[in-house]
Amino acid sequence: MTDINKTIQKWHASFKKGTDFDSWGQLVEAIDEYQILARHLQKEVQSTANSSELSEDQKKTIGKIATCLELRSTALQTTQSHEEFKLEDVKTLEPILKNILSYNKDFPFDVQPVPIRKILAPGEEENLEFEEEEEGGAGAGTPDLFTTRVPGTLLPRLPSEPGMALLTIKIEKIGLKDAGQCIDPYVTVSIKDTNGVDLTPVQDTPVATRKEDTYVHFAVDVEIQKHIEKLPKGAAIFFEFKHYKPKKKFTSTKCFAFMEMDEIKAGEIVIELYKKPTDFKRKKLHLLTKKPLYLHLHQTLHKE
Repeated sequence: MTDINKTIQKWHASFKKGTDFDSWGQLVEAIDEYQILARHLQKEVQSTANSSELSEDQKKTIGKIATCLELRSTALQTTQSHEEFKLEDVKTLEPILKNILSYNKDFPFDVQPVPIRKILAPGEEENLEFEEEEEGGAGAGTPDLFTTRVPGTLLPRLPSEPGMALLTIKIEKIGLKDAGQCIDPYVTVSIKDTNGVDLTPVQDTPVATRKEDTYVHFAVDVEIQKHIEKLPKGAAIFFEFKHYKPKKKFTSTKCFAFMEMDEIKAGEIVIELYKKPTDFKRKKLHLLTKKPLYLHLHQTLHKE
């Protein structure tokens, strides 16, 4: 079996897993599986001609399937309705993905592949050359509203369990000296154990709502995808601030922050920012700045 056939087989297994979760009503798991597969497909679309065994037309179809998976994922996260992009719609894509090497019909949905932007796995951007932070340009003056909106990958709150607490973290704002220069900024939220291994699905916020002075404002709720009592000792919640670099055409991590288990308590909390690369093991930490600029959060605990 060739490499591309093995890859397609893996894609199909992931696709089947996602639609199974979806049909069983396990929405959190379905969203997670759809988003993982969409990222894999988008990565294939963005690979160079020499490193890919797919034609440009096949890549375009793969990109459209990724868009459909994102649409279904977004539909599952809306409280109003799941009818925007139905499970039945997703299932019509299965034979197309499975037989991508021989598929030559029109795509069944009027969608476009996600615009080409280099998608990096967590930590991958740290292997690229660092870019010197630009001085000045703190973004003072008129508040700068973002005209584009990115839906993000936030997940709904888990069902409550007796005697167990769930945590909602509102990301209020982040203080940066060059806040006004950040393009399409968002925050990736993850929970890691002491070895840096993910304990819950990774979530991305939508693009920030506005930039003003030395702050990027989010005002967005993130639902932690595990009951607090089930988090192991030494776990931490990480917040990676990311932004788009048009010159290099990729999204990069600018800085990160984290919150340890003993800091989980209802109310406001302000946490320090650290220089990249993100150190999930928390061994070599270097403050981003000596200036009083922080990540501002608000925690809400839900307990029955």
